[in-house]
Amino acid sequence: MRTRKTANAEGGAGVSDALIRTICRRLAENKGVRRTLSDRGRLHVDRQLPFLCVYRRLPGDVGTARLVTSEAAYLVTPESEEGRAGVSDLIRELVGTMAAEFGAYLMLEIWAAPDGGKSNDPAVPSVSPSFEIIAPKTVALSETIDVLAQGLSRIKILKQNVDVEITRGANPWPPGTTSLLEPEVARELNCASIGLVVPPVYRNVRTGQEFPLILRNFRRALGQALKPAFYQFSRSRTTHRPPHYHELGRRAVVKAVWKVDKELGDVSSAFDFLLQATPVNFEDAWEEFKESGYERIPEFHYRPMPYDPALLKRKLYKISIDRIEDPALQHIFQEKQEELEYKITMLRDRDTSKFLYGSLQLYGGIEDELLQLAQDILGRVTASRGGKPAAGRLDATAFAGRALAEFEYYRRTNPAFTAKTRITRKVAGIMVSRGTLLINSHLTVARSRVEALLQHEVGTHLLTYYNARSQPFRQLHSGLAGYEELQEGLAVLGEYLVGGLGPERIRQLAARVVAVRHLLDGASFVETFRVLAHTHDFPRRTAFTTTVRVYRGGGLTKDAVYLRGLCQILEYLNAGGKLDPVFIGKISVKHIPIIEELRLRGVLGPTPFRPRYASNPDAMARLEKLRERPATVLSLLDPATHTRT
Repeated sequence: MRTRKTANAEGGAGVSDALIRTICRRLAENKGVRRTLSDRGRLHVDRQLPFLCVYRRLPGDVGTARLVTSEAAYLVTPESEEGRAGVSDLIRELVGTMAAEFGAYLMLEIWAAPDGGKSNDPAVPSVSPSFEIIAPKTVALSETIDVLAQGLSRIKILKQNVDVEITRGANPWPPGTTSLLEPEVARELNCASIGLVVPPVYRNVRTGQEFPLILRNFRRALGQALKPAFYQFSRSRTTHRPPHYHELGRRAVVKAVWKVDKELGDVSSAFDFLLQATPVNFEDAWEEFKESGYERIPEFHYRPMPYDPALLKRKLYKISIDRIEDPALQHIFQEKQEELEYKITMLRDRDTSKFLYGSLQLYGGIEDELLQLAQDILGRVTASRGGKPAAGRLDATAFAGRALAEFEYYRRTNPAFTAKTRITRKVAGIMVSRGTLLINSHLTVARSRVEALLQHEVGTHLLTYYNARSQPFRQLHSGLAGYEELQEGLAVLGEYLVGGLGPERIRQLAARVVAVRHLLDGASFVETFRVLAHTHDFPRRTAFTTTVRVYRGGGLTKDAVYLRGLCQILEYLNAGGKLDPVFIGKISVKHIPIIEELRLRGVLGPTPFRPRYASNPDAMARLEKLRERPATVLSLLDPATHTRT
């Protein structure tokens, strides 16, 4: 350790000699450091890294401290002068330890621009908020400064662009303060310093009141701008060679994250949304509907709710997501919290007209483009009028047996695949609930559809559930917000890859879209049934099942996600997307970059299970054919066989 220039009594106020020795020893051993200093000071260094973000607490500076806490290495200095005693010594020794490891070091200090300027007020759109980068005169950091400026310039604040100014040669620390690392020591240790002045748009310039939503988005955007700059510095000035800038993010997951994940998981596991929204008397309702000559809406019954919605919401919003420093994790947890609130409200309003309004918030309506696609499919593909012989179908018990054989295939890969089947009258068709495959006791499945259904339910829904169970976060198997679209699109893609996505199946997906649109246009249950059964030639049982799915609970627009999700997964493949990341758990397309970031950071691990069709040469040939040219849902149809004449 270098000789200290100033003494600091061990155990006294500020940062003690003993603490500095402990910190440097841990960093020399590539161990993480997370220490609370006196007077709201904080040091977090995830592991050996060639940079440190610094913020000095200043009177009345609301919100700025949280900007640095997104990073894997940061220091927030204590507020009082007494608490700051030893901070310069700490930085000197920390920089010396890390510079010896990497050959160079970067210290970036952040502070807020003085309040009062119009450029710092998001309510004044005539002047863009401004960042100022204070850089040394030397050209050695030019590439790092350029990358930082480019990243900052991409930030938008309340739909406004920002200005980025670069000032050379000024002091890279807040006005009215002194350097935390003496210039001659910095030169000796090969430590570069950059100052970053940020526009305090996250608070009221007059009262200092914080704007939490703006601060959250600003913090995340700033973190996305800083990491590429740290990456550039690492690759050009140090011996560190990270393969991607995401590798410079946090790897350690702190207790606050595990606590929030568990608490969200507890709320999510308190109910099963689809089971609670699905009638338990499907078969009796079908018989009742037939006896009425298909003219009277049957009465549907639902499972009793095992919770008090008000108490569950109270529990949900006691979860302290704002304590999570990692912006990527905070973002996905915040989304999940909001989605759970929607679902709890919907189930409270189940069997009323309010249920539909919640469904629109969760799943959206029907875009004109999606409706047109559905109508094109129904107009292009004729209904199959020839019935299958009894020998060509499997009953519920036989299908469950095939599913158990499929489970055994995955168990040979990893015994953690502990899925079960359950045959019951209380579901319509087939569905997956928390690792269990539920099968309607009256179900019969055409042999030609068995493999496709297995890949849909087992090779996608159950596989992603058990892949997610191998990851540290419960949210991956309970489902990140909005996961259904990608999940169902991926499941239907699996049907196609095993050769089981026939024209009748695509017609069914289109019918669901049309049924949802009729629901939203005010059509009654019977009117929608008639459209499917008479206008589009669906068998009455199929038309009834589709209508029940759409009208259950008071109106559920979720069934549009199948066709929309198929469009989405094809667009993803057309853009060069890989399938491996989407099998990690129940995620949406918008989460793929976050998942990839967390994998690069080592927070998420590899997936133990791959769909069985991934080892099927025919399935992989179909996948490659999809990639050869832009694929669409209509291109999956055979026009020579399935067009009307």
